[in-house]
Amino acid sequence: MGTETRHYTLENIFRAAIAQQKAVAVWRLPLSEQVQACISLQQSYTTSLPNLEQSPFGFLFCPFHTSGQEQQLFIKGDLCFDATSQSITAAADAPAAAVEGFTEALQSIEHASLGWHSSDATQASYQTEAGFKTAVEKAVAAITAEEMEKVVLSRNFSEVVPASFSPVAAFEQMLQTYPNAFVSLVSVPGVGTWMGASPEILVSIDQNNIFKTVALAGTQPLTEDGCTSSAIWRQKEIEEQAMVERYILSCFKKLRLREYSEIGPRTVVAGNLMHLRTDFKVDTKEVDFPTLGTDMLHLLHPTSAVCGLPKEPALEFILQHEGYDRSYYSGYLGPVNSSAGTHLFVNLRCMQLLATDAILYAGAGITGESSPEKEWQETQHKMQTMQRVLANFK
Repeated sequence: MGTETRHYTLENIFRAAIAQQKAVAVWRLPLSEQVQACISLQQSYTTSLPNLEQSPFGFLFCPFHTSGQEQQLFIKGDLCFDATSQSITAAADAPAAAVEGFTEALQSIEHASLGWHSSDATQASYQTEAGFKTAVEKAVAAITAEEMEKVVLSRNFSEVVPASFSPVAAFEQMLQTYPNAFVSLVSVPGVGTWMGASPEILVSIDQNNIFKTVALAGTQPLTEDGCTSSAIWRQKEIEEQAMVERYILSCFKKLRLREYSEIGPRTVVAGNLMHLRTDFKVDTKEVDFPTLGTDMLHLLHPTSAVCGLPKEPALEFILQHEGYDRSYYSGYLGPVNSSAGTHLFVNLRCMQLLATDAILYAGAGITGESSPEKEWQETQHKMQTMQRVLANFK
């Protein structure tokens, strides 16, 4: 590995990637202080169905609907930045000329404007309050008619990006505000820029080959005292979370996996909200299942926490009634084969940065007991995570 001995800030790295028209991903794992970034020096970022175990180091960024118009993306870690040491390391197979070009760009980048990659395509449509509530009513009717058990409906909302907004400064603020979340900033030429603070693990395999996933569902505002022990859950949220648990167990069953630990459900805090969460863990060495990460990724996505149950009718209902394209919202993202392992998270509590606007996204799980007004309020609460990030620059 070639190592650059000069010291750089995250802002230096991000500026250079934007100026050089390179894809860049920045992240911090939950309850960690290590901030990392990777930059791809490749001409293409699209990938086929991910194979986690065979993948080089990099960052996956995949959409909700893998058969839709958005591509599955892999930002290969040709360059890796560690914020603690402020150093850059080049991968052994990184193109030498491109590494040199990026390094040269870093020397003169301080005065370049701090922008971001904007999407080539404009957002076609937005889900209105009336449209969302009507979709909830139709979903409840479909569930009552036993066409499905649950469906997750989402909506989007556009806000003007403040003139003083900096994606790097926003990312650094989110690190302090959301210590329990996976905090990310992803910017890809031609695709655009997304950032968020997700509470939900999809697939995680650490350095010791311990596989983890979670069932996270049910939402209510954080109690005034911030204490989870005073949370009171309605039957609707308890059942919604149980559905996600059962879905994960059904995936284990398909793989004939019986050796796993299960802890929960328990109440957890995510920003200004509380959720019910159950953790599942498997030692892939003990069960001799080296491909468990990839196999579970393919079975889980999109999970019942962002799509519904059964998956096929729920997905079809979403595509017919949601009224807009989710794009990368409720897809998944995260580092693959990094120094800390592979950690993929569902892309929640996120926003997409356009040239002058930010698109915020939020969803709610709909069951037979759902109220259109309450589900609308739940999406309002969830959008506050990113609204507060923008408000810091007003």
